[in-house]
Amino acid sequence: MIKNVGTIDKFIRLTLGFILLIVSVIMGVNSTLSVIFLILGIVLITTSIVAFCPLYLPFKINTSKTKGDTK
Repeated sequence: MIKNVGTIDKFIRLTLGFILLIVSVIMGVNSTLSVIFLILGIVLITTSIVAFCPLYLPFKINTSKTKGDTK
């Protein structure tokens, strides 16, 4: 799997993911918006941890400093 998420991108995704998770918990699981926030938060945190974003592939975006790193 090619890593296409750089360090700054990871930090932004991780921060935003945790903010969305916290907002989702505060809102409670009864609302549709809180469930959407929960899912988005989990996706952002996951893509930050694995350093890969599948949405970047069709647009050929790579914010990683090491171009084509497959580790």
